[in-house]
Formats: sequence, structure tokens, C-alpha cells
Amino acid sequence: MSQKSRKKSSKTPSASPTAKKKALKARASTPTKPAKTQRTPASKSTATLAKAGSHRAASKQLNSSKSAPPPAKAKPGLAEGQKAPAFRLPRDGGEVVTLADYAGRKLVLFFYPRADTPGCTREAIDFTRLAGAFAAAGTAVLGISADPLKAQEKFRDKHKLGIPLISDETHQMLEAYGAWGEKSMYGKSFLGILRTTILVGADGKLARIWRNVRVDGHADEVLEAARSL
Repeated sequence: MSQKSRKKSSKTPSASPTAKKKALKARASTPTKPAKTQRTPASKSTATLAKAGSHRAASKQLNSSKSAPPPAKAKPGLAEGQKAPAFRLPRDGGEVVTLADYAGRKLVLFFYPRADTPGCTREAIDFTRLAGAFAAAGTAVLGISADPLKAQEKFRDKHKLGIPLISDETHQMLEAYGAWGEKSMYGKSFLGILRTTILVGADGKLARIWRNVRVDGHADEVLEAARSL
């Protein structure tokens, strides 16, 4: 080998320390780049999925609220001139009362919210006071509420009521006559008995209907209507 070629080979070493350092730096930085690019889309996709999930949940909530049925309201009830709905219910004393029991006679049905409350007590006492006058006009009178029989009997005994009291705990008669529906008190809505009075003629048809009854003087007004039939 010539002197020149020896010099050449000594000038081009296989790896200098600087080159080694550069290579190590390049190798160290190489894996961090793809890891970085992998983390970024992962976090984006997680946020996207979370967003999509929240949108789905919100739309589901909106759909469910849209499809939810409206709160139950009072049935419109019957109109004057229509046939009175039949009923068969227990009354104070344990007997059963039906509409057929009063066929060919006039009949007053007064629906009251609750036994032994101030307004209902005054109303029942007024109808009791006029019981003889109603009988003279060929008219029977029945009081109806959703109270159980024991409560009705206690109500009768306490105030010495002289009219039959019907218990409609299932609300079937109340709903049939439009006396069950939505009420409000102190800003809250609830279902309950709407104070209502029905006068059924001797022909079995509804002669008069009083909705949202005011107790004072009401029994006297119903008596005058019964006399005029």
C-alpha cells in the first residue's frame, strides 16, 4: 500500500465521536415524534366521542320529553240532554245504590271533594235541610265522594245528615260524570274531585249540570231547578 492511500484511510475513520452523538440524538428523538402524533388524535377522538355521546344523550332526553304523554286532565263530562251514565256503588250503611233504583224519578247527584271538610260539610247540611222539599218535588238526593264507607258514615253521624252518601273509591262514577280532573292549589296541580252537581230528569237524561259549584245558596238553587222540571 502506498503512503498516500494510508493517509487517506486514516483521514476517513468509520465513526467520529460527534457523529456518534448525532446518531444517538436522532435515535432518541425518533420514537418521540410518532408517540406525540399518536397521542394528539387519540385525545381528539376521545373528546369527539364524548361530545357525540353528550349530543346523543341530549337528543334522547329531548325525544323522551317530546314523546312523554301530557298529564291527565278532567274528562269533558256529559252535556245536558244526554243520557245519565249508569252506576252501581256502595253507600253508607252497606247497601248498594244503582241509577236504576231511581228510574222514573228526578235525581240530584252532588259530588263533593272530601267528607267533613268545611265546604263539603256546609253543602251536605244544606241538602239535608232541604231533603223534605226535594222529596215533595219528587226528587231524590245522593252525595258522592271518593271517601271510604267508614269515613262517609262518620261524616253522616257527626253532622246528622239525612241523605245517602255514596263511596266511589275507584273514581269510575266521578270520571263518567266529569267530576274528576285536574285541580290546583298553592301553585301545585293535582287530580281530585271537582265540586259538581247533576240534576237527572225523570226520563233518565241530564237536565242541569253545575260545574265549579259555590256552596252558599247552591242547594236552594238546585231545588228550584228540580221544581221547575
